[in-house]
Amino acid sequence: MSDALLSLRNRIDAVDDQVLQLLNERARLAQEVGHLKNGVIYKPEREAQVVRRMQSTNPGPLTPESVSVIYKEIMSACRSLEQPLTIAYLGPEGTFSEAAAIKHFGHAAIGLPCASIDEVFQAVERGEAHYGVAPVENSTEGAVNRTLDLMLNSPLKICGEVMLRVRQHLMRKGEGLDGIKAVYSHAQSLGQCHEWLNQHLPGVETIRVTSNGEAARMAAGNPEAAAIAGELAAERHGLAIVARDIEDEPNNTTRFLVLGPEETAPSGRDKTSLVLSVRNKPGALLELLAPFAGHDIGLSKLESRPARSGAWEYVFYVDLEGHSSNPEIQRALEAVREHCTFLKVLGAYPIAA
Repeated sequence: MSDALLSLRNRIDAVDDQVLQLLNERARLAQEVGHLKNGVIYKPEREAQVVRRMQSTNPGPLTPESVSVIYKEIMSACRSLEQPLTIAYLGPEGTFSEAAAIKHFGHAAIGLPCASIDEVFQAVERGEAHYGVAPVENSTEGAVNRTLDLMLNSPLKICGEVMLRVRQHLMRKGEGLDGIKAVYSHAQSLGQCHEWLNQHLPGVETIRVTSNGEAARMAAGNPEAAAIAGELAAERHGLAIVARDIEDEPNNTTRFLVLGPEETAPSGRDKTSLVLSVRNKPGALLELLAPFAGHDIGLSKLESRPARSGAWEYVFYVDLEGHSSNPEIQRALEAVREHCTFLKVLGAYPIAA
């Protein structure tokens, strides 16, 4: 070993010693804060502020994404000293929902895999989990309608969002593509990889299952089958990835909602989600949107879903830029209520990076 290399390694060891001391000092301070918060373990707005501040002051060479990952894991470990959070997600293990839960809450949180999106909501509502993570839309396949429908009547609030870059991989027990007679995956993943499947596995049967994690589990028991899922699913179920990044759109991203029982305070860079309905008459939607424009409030999403109250009636899901406690947003909502038959604030929460 050269003297130069030995010197650099010694300097790294010295820095590691300092980092460890500072991490433990941070953990002790976090414990003191936890005692003052009277048992409140997770504050979404505060954690968002910490990550943003660290990213804004980061001199490099670490990337902003790396800084986010590191600090989320630090905060996850500090939270677990008080009480590990239990997070419900669409299971089984290895789904993109689990990956989103880990990205947001870190590895110190306890995952609770659920068989359906309905069970994710129920687990949080019953107090079996502190929070839930549910997919709500994909940049390629659009809205996850079941999540939208459940938000309509659920008492839960949206307290965060996660943007997960979705990398779809083909995995199986064997090697290569030869001998594959069936491909399991969630319907959205099959849609996201449609062209790749037509080109590389023409005529092979595609079978829809409840989740990508379930697809991987089934492929693990059938050497003539493959699954489309994320890397986490391959690790969980002992599968070999035989084709990577097979999604048709290179920037395929899924947005997940973080659901909890409490409202979230402003973080300084927030989003508010609403669901509302209007009278079935000409110009009703224009009347609905006008107050937002009049108060200079930007809309980042407008999604319609059939209402269950009758034929040809709809509810609209709206995302606003800003926190619902903002006076301008409150005035706009007061004006909007005059044109609504129903309005519910689903939550105000920090915008995902």
